[in-house]
Amino acid sequence: MADTVFATKQLEITRLLRFMTVGLVGTLLDFTVLMSLKELLLMPTLLANTLSFSAGVVNNFTWNRLWTFADARSANVFKQFMQFTAVSIIGLLLNNLIVIALETPFAVLLGAEGYGYLPAKVVATGIVFMWNFTANRRLTFNPSLHGSAA
Repeated sequence: MADTVFATKQLEITRLLRFMTVGLVGTLLDFTVLMSLKELLLMPTLLANTLSFSAGVVNNFTWNRLWTFADARSANVFKQFMQFTAVSIIGLLLNNLIVIALETPFAVLLGAEGYGYLPAKVVATGIVFMWNFTANRRLTFNPSLHGSAA
């Protein structure tokens, strides 16, 4: 029994570390696209953030399905993507609210008008990461919900 509990905890730690790795790559993609859209195309923050976040979602779904939560791949990929997208849309709403709410205060605090979106995005990313892991582990990539062993 103790061995099973330990193995389960170890597996969850591995999943969390993999989720973090995938999330880091997705975050780098997100930030790169965001900064490119803002700085090169002079796109408004809300639109640029939505597009960059969406690029991260596609990247993260693909790698989380194939690597982080490979044991949940028996689920219908379309259904799983829709669940992941729903979790991500909530994450996007949270992300946008936080970025928009903190952009001006950070710009004032840092004395860098036009760049407050960057630290705001860092704060938003940390908060949304916690939401995304928990919701996706319990809903999207939960093998017990899809008929396979955990």
